[in-house]
Formats: sequence, structure tokens, C-alpha cells
Amino acid sequence: MRSIRKWALATCFAFTLGSCNQALDIAPDGRISLEEVFRNNDRTAAFLNSCYNFIPLKGTRYFFWSRGPVMWSDEAWDTDAEAESWIMSGRMYNGNTSAGDHPVLSWDSDGNGDYWNRYWQGIRNTSLFIKNIGTATVTNERDRARWKAEAHLLRAYYYHEMLKWFGPVLPIMREPFNFTDDFTTLEKASYYEVVKFIMEDCGIALSTEELPWRITTPGEAGRFNKSMAEAIRSKMILFAASPLNNGGQNLWEEAYQVNKAALESLRAQGYALYRKVAVPQTYQSDRSFFGEDNNYYAAVYNEYFTRPMDYSSNPVDTETIFQSKDDQGNIWHIDGIGSQVGYKTGTCPSQELVDAYETSDGQPVLNLETPYLDAQHTQPNYNTANKLYDPQQPYKNRDPRFYASIYYNGSRRYAWWSFAEEPASVENYPAPQGFRTRVIATWAGEPRTGLHGTVRSATRTGYYERKFLHPTAGDNNAVAGANWKLFRLGEVILNFAEAAAEAGHLEEARAAVNEIRSRVKMPDLPAGLTQKDLILRVRNERRIELALEENRYFDVRRWSMPEGDLSATDRWVTAMEITRNANGTFQYKRRPVRTEDRKCYTNRFLWIPVPLAEASRLSSITGKNWQSPGW
Repeated sequence: MRSIRKWALATCFAFTLGSCNQALDIAPDGRISLEEVFRNNDRTAAFLNSCYNFIPLKGTRYFFWSRGPVMWSDEAWDTDAEAESWIMSGRMYNGNTSAGDHPVLSWDSDGNGDYWNRYWQGIRNTSLFIKNIGTATVTNERDRARWKAEAHLLRAYYYHEMLKWFGPVLPIMREPFNFTDDFTTLEKASYYEVVKFIMEDCGIALSTEELPWRITTPGEAGRFNKSMAEAIRSKMILFAASPLNNGGQNLWEEAYQVNKAALESLRAQGYALYRKVAVPQTYQSDRSFFGEDNNYYAAVYNEYFTRPMDYSSNPVDTETIFQSKDDQGNIWHIDGIGSQVGYKTGTCPSQELVDAYETSDGQPVLNLETPYLDAQHTQPNYNTANKLYDPQQPYKNRDPRFYASIYYNGSRRYAWWSFAEEPASVENYPAPQGFRTRVIATWAGEPRTGLHGTVRSATRTGYYERKFLHPTAGDNNAVAGANWKLFRLGEVILNFAEAAAEAGHLEEARAAVNEIRSRVKMPDLPAGLTQKDLILRVRNERRIELALEENRYFDVRRWSMPEGDLSATDRWVTAMEITRNANGTFQYKRRPVRTEDRKCYTNRFLWIPVPLAEASRLSSITGKNWQSPGW
């Protein structure tokens, strides 16, 4: 294997401190042996710090300021897919992918991409550290114990990322591979076996007293904590129990038990949902911004995603378990309403995502089992029990999270944004002729926003992303997108809810979902739902609560059967085409974003491929097929 050989042959390492331990101010110079590294306390610490270098930034840090998997699922459409069809989303939509040249593997942007090599390098280095830390020169035995626990948890994290993307095509590395090893005996582990190995590493972290449950000082920002072990265990046993991965076994009761224990541990350590607006002067300065009735609950949700977590013993944010080390950059310029500065909108939420938000009475808008009557999603199958939804006023009376997450036709904008706009609304119907240049003057009475098929600063779907955009951010007020929340309690609660529902613990599942809903004052799920109906509601709650956070991409895959595909969700993505009538009212018409379907829905897109050269080497060495199915 190219990667394994490369690492095994290396006798010298170049380490950087990064941001994981600001107390250290030296690093190995790249010209010393591994033995010399572990004979020195500071070099040993620096080696561990270097093991953090493979954690991706996620968020908008995919290639060309993209949200990556958010826009490769049915949640959104990427404005660059047409304007810049040679980059990631365009290639995915058009089927221009192969094991030899896959967009997810071909580029590396802030750690997003080149996953096979990056994560194996992280696994290799953490395994080396675990092997050597016991005899390394360390001046403080508490440091030795903590560092070892961090290395086990880092290895668990890298394996969990590998398993999410590639599936069961991985060997288990308890010991670092050496160049002289006999690779002919290398074995692929099953999905469940890898998950159990991940949970074993997490268990070591959890049993280590010296590893803290929460990072409380800025100087240790970015270091792993014990709570991450519970979050990783929670997610991976859920994934193992899911139809795509369970190998025909019923693992739901195990998933329920693991998730129940994880949730209890996190609560015992003070983790709780973010429920209170901390900066009302910013998030509640205009009560009509989110709507009179929904203002507070939308504001608290919006505030959570637009402010980074704080590192203190008494943090404002008690929900976030781990966030990225860097922020998401100037997202008002490249994601959201990019038209305000004329560059690009980036992530355009889909009509399918909009349809998922319930009305304020707690009723789904669509039939959750069969949401559309046609393959292209232009004919909604409405929930007959919903009496509040009006197709001619589709954005009234919706879940507060809708108003906090999506700009729609009629949204209010803050007045201090960087260009003049009609005060009443964001108008997302087709823009006037001439809406084709990068910098556009404001027409009298016309918006600078609009639905357009190729202009990068327009919307493809009729919607713009709001969830991660600070309310006052703009070209004249550069508030960067907050750090990406890789793990948070809200997801763990929903992991537990799903496992409980699938295992038949229906009332516990319902209570967990209701806890999530109570944050935004949505009504409780009705009592007495059948298991089938409750599972549908749990899945839809995940879609709403975790919208645009990368979860949907993996959820629709793990809910598929191994022989299945994504045609029902990912083949067609729709837009809302809006026409303004002479009397000021609007007509709403659903249509596909483009006339041609997306090509990234077939069976092979359940996984990304092992790089072709690597799969070929593995096959020639072991005599077994190591490639992901379909590639």
C-alpha cells in the first residue's frame, strides 16, 4: 500500500504545534529519529499535537468555499455546480467521478478531502504514539495518562470518519504497520468490528481520570475531551445498527443501551441544550425579524450556530462538545446571501428541506412516508391532518427553526446590510434582465436577489441559507462564520431517540424528541404513535434540527439497504419558482432546479471509493477486493 509504505519508511518526522497546546513553544526540526522524539518530554507532546493536524475544518472549508456533503444530499444545491462545473459539486451532479479521480479524494482544502491518505496518516501516527507513550520520557505521569487517552480518542475519531465515508473496507490497526510486515494476511474488518474497535478506544478515554470532560481554558482550545468519546460512541453504534451497515443483525437494543448511557454521562457532566439568548441586543433587536410569535425561539437557535463556544468553567454554551479550531471565514461573501457583495450564494437550501419544516401546530406539511407523488418532487403529497399550511402562503406558521435557518421570499433583512433593498422583504423570484454581472446596481423597486440558473450570486432554489450567518454580518461588518460544531448534545439526543424508537422503547424516544422540540416551543409529538410513525417523526426531526450540518448526507445513506440507491431523495432537487402578481400577491410553482437529474444517486454513491491505485495495490498484495461497492 502506497500510504502504509510511505509511513513505514519514514524515519524522521516534521511536527508542528498547531493550536492544541499553546504552552509549548518548540517543535522537532524534522531531522531527528523517532527514538529521540520519545526521549524528550516536549517532543513527545509535540508528536501528539501533530496527530491533531488531520482533523478537517468542515463547514465552508471544502474546496472553493463549499459545504461539501450538505450540497451532495437533498438539502441544498451549490451555485458553483453550473458556474464552476469542474469543481466538486458540479462533478458530483454530473457524474464525473471515478475511483481514479473522485472529487472528494482529489483535493485537500483545510483538511476536507484526500480522506484516505489523511485519515490513515492520523491513524498511523496515533498508533505510533500509543505504542511508545508507555516508555517515553514524560515529566508528569498525569500528562502521560492524559496524552495516551487523547491518542486513543484521536484514533477513534479518524476511524469513525473513515467508516462514515468508505464503509467496511478497512483493516483494524492496533499496532502501527511496519514496512517488513506480511501484508498478504491483511484482512478487511466488518462494519460492526470496526465500530467495536472505535468504541474500545473511546472506552479507554472514558476510563482515564486525567482526561477532562470539558476544555475550560482557551490555551487548551482544540484538545479532545472525554465527552467526545461518548459522542463518537453514540454516533457509531447508531450507524452500525442502520440498514446499510448492520449485516442483517438487529443491533438496535445495543444502540439504545449505548446511547442511553452516553446521554446520561453527558447530562451528569453539565451538558444541556442551548436555550437562552445571550446577546438580545443583536438577536432580538428587531422583533419582526423572525416573526412576532417565533422571534425568541428562532433567535436562540440562530444565535447558537452563529457564535463560537466559549472555554470556561461556567460556559454560556453547554451544548457544544467539540468545535473546529478555526471559524468558517467570510460566509456572508461566499455562502448565504452572497449577492449582497456580488460574489456567490453558495448553499441554496432545497424545496425538499423547506417542506420538512412542520407548521407551528406540530403537524408535518407532507406525508412523511410518501412525501411526493412524482419522481421529480413537483407534486407534494400533503399531510391531510395539517389544516394550517397554505400553499399560497407557504412560509406562514412554520417551525421557528425554519425562520432561523432559511431566507425565503418575504424574509426580513436587517437595515444595516451593505446595500439598499426594498424594506419589506427578500424577494427571491426571478431577477430583472441584466442580472448577469458580478457587481450589480440596485434597480428602483427591484431586489438584488433572485432565482437564476447560472449567476453565482443568485439562488438556484428560491432560498438562501441563514443558519450560520451572523445577523449583522456583511461587507461593512465582517463577522466570520462561527467555528463548526463537530459534536453537540442535540445530535446525541436524537441518536438516542432513533435507537430507542427502533428498539421499541417508544415513550423514551418520544420524550427525547420532545426535549429537542421544546427548545423552540414546538408542540410535543402526539402520544400513541405506532413504532413506524414514530420512526418517521424521529427521522424528520433529525432532518430539521440538524439541517445543513452534514448529517443528512450520511443519514439517507445509512437508512438505505446495501443494494439500494438514493433515487427517492437525491436524484431530483426542486426549487420554488415565484411570480409576483400585479396586485402584489405571489404565485408559487415547484420545479426541478435543472431539467437534467443529478447523477450522484446510484448505488455506488452510498460510499466514496478507495483511491484506485491504493485499491489495486491492496488487491494485488492480498488477493482480495478492497474497493467500495460499485467502483
